[in-house]
Order: sequence, then structure tokens, then C-alpha cells
Amino acid sequence: MTPFPVQAASRVKILVAGDVMLDRYWFGEVERISPEAPVPVVRVARREDRLGGAANVARNIVALGAQASLLGLVGNDEAGNKVQALVHEAGIRPCLVIDRQAPTTLKMRVLGRQQQLLRVDFEEAPGTQGVADFDARAREIIGQHDILVLSDYAKGALSQVGSLIRMAREAGIPVLVDPKGHLYQRYSGATMITPNRAEMQEAVGRWHSEQELEDRAQKLRAELNLEALLVTRSEQGMTLFTDHGRQHTDAHAHEVFDVSGAGDTVLATLAVTRAAGLAWFDAVLWANRAGGVVVGKLGTSIVTAEELAC
Repeated sequence: MTPFPVQAASRVKILVAGDVMLDRYWFGEVERISPEAPVPVVRVARREDRLGGAANVARNIVALGAQASLLGLVGNDEAGNKVQALVHEAGIRPCLVIDRQAPTTLKMRVLGRQQQLLRVDFEEAPGTQGVADFDARAREIIGQHDILVLSDYAKGALSQVGSLIRMAREAGIPVLVDPKGHLYQRYSGATMITPNRAEMQEAVGRWHSEQELEDRAQKLRAELNLEALLVTRSEQGMTLFTDHGRQHTDAHAHEVFDVSGAGDTVLATLAVTRAAGLAWFDAVLWANRAGGVVVGKLGTSIVTAEELAC
């Protein structure tokens, strides 16, 4: 396996654009059932906020030793202020746009004895002016980076994703996309997309053999004019499709504690290693290792270059 490119990674500048959110955790103890309804009573003992969505991708990029800029929409609210503070603390270059028509996307999770009991989402579609400002800011800064990473959580920031891909390609910058939904024509012209197993099935239908998957993946890659397509398959590992055909790596055997944010870590590792000069499959091997580490952590988390070297 090619060594992790620590020195080259430190010189890499990556722009992460997409749906920014705040992940809020309330940790507590469960000792009784509510007399009002058959639900557990959680006595909250600790609160913690973490960067989520595209912001978690940027956080992972910095943890791996590269430079990250973050372009996203936040509301003019408490959650937005918290996102900006956490971005600063993480050492991410902030390129955040204030959307005065919509709140910051917030996912609040309540946990008892390290088990998630409830998730409450606060979100609204972004305002038209916010999206326009997002695209204008992208045009200003894309050319300052080595690679563009698009983190699509279908919250609306990437509603004009085709325009962003064109901007990057005109500037000669590769584009990696973590897609959402099944309408993949909107990602046409990207360098690579990284659907998970369920997303790939939604896009091309269920397959009944590895050959059928390869045929459908290569057809989709050709239709979208992609250099590479990576299907992340949980316990089945990852499968890469390029002009060289199919390359597969099995999942690392780790205990799975929490899969939230694992896709962010995979995307970040791919971006860092690829921008640092690794071949596609070598980048996938490192991304696979990073994904195996992060699922053993609670909540949206990061993986460092030091952890990958262990």
C-alpha cells in the first residue's frame, strides 16, 4: 500500500462546498420511564456541538493535514454563530454565506447510555438570494484551490450544482461529489462521484451479480463523463470503476459503533490523497481504512493521519 502522503497533503488546498449543518448532542442517563407516555426520561448531563455535513468533510480534511476552505449557507441565528465558531476552532478557512431567509440546518440527537434515542431535525429550504450569493462566492474562490469537493445532503445549497462543476472544470480543477438522490445527470462532468450502496441502487436499480453492477456502473460513468465512480458498500467494502475496469477492496474489520458521518470521512480522505498525487485506487485504499476507523467512534467524528498510520 502506498504510504500516506503527509508532506504533499500539507500543501494541498481543498474547497468543500455544500450543505453545512450543526450536529448537536445531548448526553444523559436513562433511569426511568415517563409517567406521561411510554418513553424513557433522559436526564441530560452533557451537551456537545459538532460540525456536520459539508463542514464535517472540511474538518476531516484539516485533521488529515491538508488545507480546507468551507463554502456553505448558514442562518442568521445561534446555530449559525456556533458553526462559524467551530469552523474557526477547527482551522478551516471560512467562506460561509449568511442566508437571511432560512435557519441553519440543525440535527439534534438525544443519547442515553451512549445509545441514540431520538433525533430532531430543524431545516428549511434556502432562500433564493442565499443560493445566488453562494454561487457568486464560489465563482470568486474556486480557482484558488487544487480540488473541489461537493457534499450534497439535498438541503438546497447545491441546487445549482451543474454550474459549480462547470466553473471548476473551466479552471482545470477536479471535482469529487458525494451525491444524493437518483437524478445523477445533475453531476455530469464531475471527476468522480461516490454513491453508497443504497444510493447506487436508487440510481441504476438493484443488481444480482458483480458483473451486472460493473456493467451498470460503467454505463453510468460514461453517461456522466466521469473519470471514476466509487461505490461504498458498508461491510462489503468499496468498488472503484475507471477506464481500467473494476477494482475492489474489502471492508476493514472494525466494530461498527456509529456510521453517522462515515461518508464525510471517506470523501475527505479521497480528496486529500488524490490531490496529493495518489492514483485512484491507492486513494480508495486509504479512504477505506479511514472509514473503518471512524465507524468505531460516536457521532460525527474525524480521523487523523496519525490514526491511519497505526
